[in-house]
Amino acid sequence: MEVSKRFTKNDLKEVYDQYFESLRGFLYYKTGDIDLSEDLVQEVFIKVWEKRDSIKKDTIKSLLYTIANNLMINHFKHKQVVMNHQGDVIAQNRTELNSPQFVLEGKEFEEKLNAVIQSLPEGCREVFLMNRIDKLKYEEIADRLELSVKAIEKRMSKAIGIIREQLGVKI
Repeated sequence: MEVSKRFTKNDLKEVYDQYFESLRGFLYYKTGDIDLSEDLVQEVFIKVWEKRDSIKKDTIKSLLYTIANNLMINHFKHKQVVMNHQGDVIAQNRTELNSPQFVLEGKEFEEKLNAVIQSLPEGCREVFLMNRIDKLKYEEIADRLELSVKAIEKRMSKAIGIIREQLGVKI
């Protein structure tokens, strides 16, 4: 069979109007997702338009369903690859988080942090721990210590500055 005359926009519109619903139903039956089905049908017609120079009008129906099926299979294969990759990343992160080096570095950092907190001036240490450990707001700390909120802010700022300077990290 030879290729018939060039596939036009009107031909595409005709084919679209004729097969959109049945293609969407076909894909919905296979995927169970109406939005995905509609997206894939749109991709089918994009592919048809891209191949318009080589399309035989008498075999358009089988071409549409073949493209639709292949796009659906490719979609799920890609989704599987993404999920496998995410699983690999999660497994790698778990391994790194449980590694002896990570655990040791975490303990060393915690010891340094505790030492720096202990070395803070008493007022700064008290405000810092009430805010970061007890999760109290500045107003609540001010009420408990019978100080102004500005005084609490100043002590907290000083504590954070000392910790940042001593540890070289932002907290």
